[in-house]
Amino acid sequence: MNRPIQFNNYPFKFLLYLEWVLLTLAIVSTISPFRLRLFFNQFPELTICSLIIFGLMGLRLPTHQHKHKIIYTIVQIILILVTNFLGIKTARMFPFLYLILVIRSCLIFQMQGRLVIAVLSFFLFVATLFWRVSQINLPPIMQERLGFIIFSFALFFGLTLLFFLLMMNTLIAERQSREKLASANQKLREYALRIENQATLEERNRIAREIHDSLGHSLTALNLQLETAVKLWHSQPKKAQSFLQNAKQLGSQALQDVRHSVSTMGSLPLQHQSLAAAVTDLADNVYQTTGIKPNLNMALSTPISQEIATAIYRIIQESLTNICKYAKSTQIDLIITSKKHNLLLQIEDNGIGFNVEQNTTGFGIQSMRDRTLALGGNFQINSHPNCGCQIIVNIPLIE
Repeated sequence: MNRPIQFNNYPFKFLLYLEWVLLTLAIVSTISPFRLRLFFNQFPELTICSLIIFGLMGLRLPTHQHKHKIIYTIVQIILILVTNFLGIKTARMFPFLYLILVIRSCLIFQMQGRLVIAVLSFFLFVATLFWRVSQINLPPIMQERLGFIIFSFALFFGLTLLFFLLMMNTLIAERQSREKLASANQKLREYALRIENQATLEERNRIAREIHDSLGHSLTALNLQLETAVKLWHSQPKKAQSFLQNAKQLGSQALQDVRHSVSTMGSLPLQHQSLAAAVTDLADNVYQTTGIKPNLNMALSTPISQEIATAIYRIIQESLTNICKYAKSTQIDLIITSKKHNLLLQIEDNGIGFNVEQNTTGFGIQSMRDRTLALGGNFQINSHPNCGCQIIVNIPLIE
């Protein structure tokens, strides 16, 4: 804590109120007309000023520089000694001043400093007590009895100091624990917010890439068809009509891509069916669209969690979509094998292939890789121009 302890940030205000009550009683005893038979106030004004200053010092406790803490404590001790040796009428109140000193030391010092102040307060209390008793002339028998009383009083005061020291340490430790917990909760909320923002940003990027890869490609081709039709409209109207017909088909394809993207983002594909059934439906869609029937080999003998099954489905879906768009293949082989500790997925085609080092930054490949890595798996893609493509996904199965 670098900020000084003041009234508005005092950690335990009930202790501050207790200080004021004790100091008020000490001042009242100093100015009261009651006279002790053996003692009297030598300098009541100085005593009152010392008590007032001592009380006002409790409104601002240094917590930053160690030098300021030591000077602050020395001034407090001087004020207590002035009150003890000059304010004789406050004899019954002076032990409470040392208790206040120990309480304040617990707020500004660490454990070692608190122990030093507590021990010093005890010895100053005993020295002050013996000095007060030495001012009384008593018979030997009374002196023995008074010595026992002094010993008992000193022991009781020492136990009281120890109690206050332990109590303050407990209160401070509990408060620090609450502050650390509040700080940890705040950091956790900030971290959750950052994760949420990051997830939102990633989802936006994913949607943007998907629109670029599917809808953007269709709209670009549509625009080229329309431009060509406009140029040929007057000179070759029949040919222009053919381009318009192609543009209409591209528009329908673009609309289908949009609907497919919306359906993909808003649906849970495996909510009502198994992974094998969902993959079979994907293969049937590929056959209906391209006329190519994928060769399926699925051996799912081990139970698979919903999270892993959904990730595998999305990877297969993205792979088949890319094959249909770009590969120009005539054969697709899909193998899924689940063993005791892992699940292996292999997707191969005999298409035109591509250079892996130059074509691994698109949304499709990156999405498949991210899904695999998120499950602690291994993603591998092998392809060369005119040599087809092979995708291998190995995901561990954790019970």
